[in-house]
Amino acid sequence: MQTSAVTTTISTGTSSRSGRATHEVTNQVPPLAGHDVAADQALLTAVAEYGAAWVIPELHALGLMAGSAEVIELARQANEHSPALRTHDRYGHRVDEVDFHPAWHQFMTTAVGHGLHAAPWASAEPGAHVARAAKFYVWTQAEAGHGCPISMTYSVVPALRHAPELADRFEPLLTASSYDPVLRVPEHKQGLLAGMAMTEKQGGSDVRANTTRAEPAGEGSYLITGHKWFCSAPMCDLFLILAQAPGGLTCFLLPRVLPDGTRNRMHIQRLKDKLGNRSNASSEVEYDEALAWPVGEPGRGVATIIEMVSSTRLDCILGSAAGIRQACVEAVHHASHRRVFGAKLADQPAMTAVLADLALESEAASALALRLAAAADQAARGDAAEAALLRLMLPAAKHWICKRTPAVIAEALECLGGNGYVEESVLPRLYRDAPLNSIWEGSGNVTALDLLRALARSPGGSDALRAELALATGADSRLDEATERLWPTLAEVASNPSEAPYQARRLAGLLTVLMQAALLARLAPGPVSDAFCASRLAGQAGPAGPGVSFGMLPRGLDLAGVLDRARPVFGV
Repeated sequence: MQTSAVTTTISTGTSSRSGRATHEVTNQVPPLAGHDVAADQALLTAVAEYGAAWVIPELHALGLMAGSAEVIELARQANEHSPALRTHDRYGHRVDEVDFHPAWHQFMTTAVGHGLHAAPWASAEPGAHVARAAKFYVWTQAEAGHGCPISMTYSVVPALRHAPELADRFEPLLTASSYDPVLRVPEHKQGLLAGMAMTEKQGGSDVRANTTRAEPAGEGSYLITGHKWFCSAPMCDLFLILAQAPGGLTCFLLPRVLPDGTRNRMHIQRLKDKLGNRSNASSEVEYDEALAWPVGEPGRGVATIIEMVSSTRLDCILGSAAGIRQACVEAVHHASHRRVFGAKLADQPAMTAVLADLALESEAASALALRLAAAADQAARGDAAEAALLRLMLPAAKHWICKRTPAVIAEALECLGGNGYVEESVLPRLYRDAPLNSIWEGSGNVTALDLLRALARSPGGSDALRAELALATGADSRLDEATERLWPTLAEVASNPSEAPYQARRLAGLLTVLMQAALLARLAPGPVSDAFCASRLAGQAGPAGPGVSFGMLPRGLDLAGVLDRARPVFGV
């Protein structure tokens, strides 16, 4: 067979089949690779502020890895080759295994090896949870999907401690730094991962409508029969689940493999075909008298498992802040190299305003995410005021920041124009992933109503918030005025509970933006805090919401000072 050669013209870029160059490729943006994802001043400032400066060298090592061309390619592979379910082996035996692309296992190995999972719970190092949050924020910018089992493993430990015998048995393996993906008896593994399954077909967020039942089976164990509509990362070793026991809705720990080495009767029915989060397996499962052990008091299942939910909500905020930062850096990088109408795109006034606005959103999200990680760190060490602040601000920040993420990423994608709409750029994947954290662990209405419950049931939260905002008193008059408007609003909500649900979403945004402004006033350079307060607080009764277009910034701001902090830093 005769073949015709296709010649290429390296110097001029494009060629035709005849070998003649048809045009010269110019004004194209170099790939964003080889940079340090951790070269993020908002992140590094917060890490040092909250007592975890010791982790900064490791952050930079992770950041250079996350920004490398090799890891960027692995992320593409992990999302392009979705997990596949194998229900039976060749002989007809039920195995219920999920096969992942090798790239997935590389991400998991790095995440577990650097302690992004449950490692802080076994550490006495000051700021251990802050350090872990910072690493999670950096590494999930490489690939977000694998963060799901990492986050759930982090979150299971405080809930599992309601069953001290089970915690003694499994916590050392949950906090171990070895990724061991093979299904076998938990005690025979190098390390464990944990998941959670609450949602059922008929209930959704109303988990008290669950019909899965638990029957006593002797020696403190129960047999679980029923289904779960959403079970993410079904290849984990252990799961916290809810089931109706004789004493009411109770939390249970369910292993994939039983102590005798046989598979527990947890059957994966199918994997979800999801909008985003494609690298991660989410599934529907059936339990047919599956063995489990109770965690916490009978009938107190929601109260027990909510500790896991709270920690996972923190990671929803961190993951959203990471996605916002990644999209912002992509947009700034593109606009800093692309030339239009005789100047760099980033220097065109309309685009400068948009990019600076995105950078402000990123700085604010990152600052608050790390502040909440610091509250979690102090709460784990017994600080009641920090625990109260966390109970109040977690649902508020989870509601607001996670809802802002799709809007930010859509705007960042548009900064690249058609280049951002093709799969070769990372923006389509970020855009598909963007709504997930707003849905996971309580969608918008659930988190807004949780904020109202926290205000009503945890009066210490308002006091802790007042003390936090007071730290920035006098830093900016617009912040002072907005803070003074907050207290009558809170009093009005408390005095009129029937109307409070209608105000819940607005209140979540108000609390979040005020705390972001206070943090930026204290920790960020003047151009950043000035621009944030001018655009989010000045002359407004409430915060600028997702319906407000980006780029509508007031005149007279130092936008160059804002943008400089969003430019990628390339390392060796």
